[in-house]
Amino acid sequence: MQNEIRAIFNEAIAEWHALAPPKSSGNPPTHQGSGYEEMETLGKLLNFDLNISPFRNQACASCHMPYAGFSGPIQSVNLTMVAYPGTAHYRAGKRTAQRYTYSPDFPVLEYNSAQAAFFGGNFFDARSTGYLLQSADAEQAQHPPVDTQEMGFSDTACIAYRLSTAGYRPLFEQIWGSSFNIKWPADTEQICDTPGGAKIFGIGAMPVSLKPEDRTKANDIFDHWGQSISKYERSLRLSAFSSKFDAFLAGKYKMTADEMAGYRLFNGKGNCNSCHLDGLSTILKSSQTDTGAPAETRPLFTCFGYANLGLPLNPRVAVFYQITPDGYGFTPNPYGFGYRDLGVGMFLRSGFGSAPNPNSNWIPFAPKSDGQMQTTTARDVAMTPPQCPTTEAPGPYFQKEFFHNGYIKSLKQLVHFYNTRDLYAYPVTSGHCPPGKTERVDCWPMPEVADNIDMTSGNLGLTDREENQIVAFLETLTDGYTTPYPDINTYTGRCSSGGDASTQGNGSLIPAPEPLPPCAQAICGVAPTPGPSPIP
Repeated sequence: MQNEIRAIFNEAIAEWHALAPPKSSGNPPTHQGSGYEEMETLGKLLNFDLNISPFRNQACASCHMPYAGFSGPIQSVNLTMVAYPGTAHYRAGKRTAQRYTYSPDFPVLEYNSAQAAFFGGNFFDARSTGYLLQSADAEQAQHPPVDTQEMGFSDTACIAYRLSTAGYRPLFEQIWGSSFNIKWPADTEQICDTPGGAKIFGIGAMPVSLKPEDRTKANDIFDHWGQSISKYERSLRLSAFSSKFDAFLAGKYKMTADEMAGYRLFNGKGNCNSCHLDGLSTILKSSQTDTGAPAETRPLFTCFGYANLGLPLNPRVAVFYQITPDGYGFTPNPYGFGYRDLGVGMFLRSGFGSAPNPNSNWIPFAPKSDGQMQTTTARDVAMTPPQCPTTEAPGPYFQKEFFHNGYIKSLKQLVHFYNTRDLYAYPVTSGHCPPGKTERVDCWPMPEVADNIDMTSGNLGLTDREENQIVAFLETLTDGYTTPYPDINTYTGRCSSGGDASTQGNGSLIPAPEPLPPCAQAICGVAPTPGPSPIP
């Protein structure tokens, strides 16, 4: 995969060298005619630069490649450990790598008091609020470089330090006018070569000792890092609106019978577009018809909100096993299976493994937000490399993972979960379904977080054929139909094959500990504590 990343990075270098000299005009000054292309090219360079990590082995793209819809590109990780290895490959996080196609359209996080719900922000737990840059997506790009489990720098200044020696630094300066004239301490290289969380850094977040004026310059570069990547993600190179569905809206594609049936189910019996908005009304009864015109010509298939879908705890998630200090004296998760992923509720409490909440007025909403995760766009959910043309067994297929903890391994399972979660609910953890029952088919283990379950799904009454038709419709949301999708042909691995989509990945199920340790006090004991029911 690193060779794939280097190839796209070199492609971006060539694109930079092919840019025409900028023509600055107007007041405020604008790069007339070339500003957009310059920003997109810089964002692409930053996204595929492996040097933005202590060991120079991890880029943003290491977890987000074009052929997977800019989500997780390694089939074995998607099938097993869920979270992607960081610059220190024995460290990994707690969630799947989210697609970042269309992510720039998520607004700054706000609380809607009329609906008593949060909207906007980025990441599954909303911790990228966007309050400072006024872009949730630009802030999102700032987190992985200094996440101990991901790209792993110990200080945001390390991004400026590495960019100061990047070959494309002139493009960065040309666009932003940023000053790299920073007096770096003698130990900067050593600090930036050491993964964050190392015991030698103590509890400080800024081990690079800069004078205030130099820290300001480094912060300025770090902000422009996030903004540049966000422009790349917003561009038609990623968020392309080039799917069969977009062609259908333009009258240039006729859906197959199954795709059209799935579209109607998506807006009707399946109740999908209550959250994954497509600009049409939701028709829940056969007697109802939608007589209005679509509200969106380019629907994003998300409400920008958050919901607890009741997913089981997935004992495959890597973070459960990182319970002892590594070679740098860092312990990612001292609570082991006492950890629970409370999602938005964890962030509102500024809790373990999340980020500081910048709005104290939101803290009281934490108990009502426990378990909630972002409603991601349904666009590109089915994107795969061309040689592995589907996410579904028997294939040939490309193994993906779905939802925040990767518990679901195919779109068939995803729709089946929405359809039968409550019908086949059992008071067990994963790996312990009763004899004669098949997990993910006619047995769904209990939710990891039982509070605030979204009840708009769970027992939809869909037939097996109707589930398959919704999958067929979801596949029409993959970009690259009307115009080729850039860099989708870069996958050099093999496809998977065999099996059945309904039980896809079941061979990799492992049992959760029995009994499951109770939720750690450092997680579930933080005020305001979860409720009304305590989390076991």
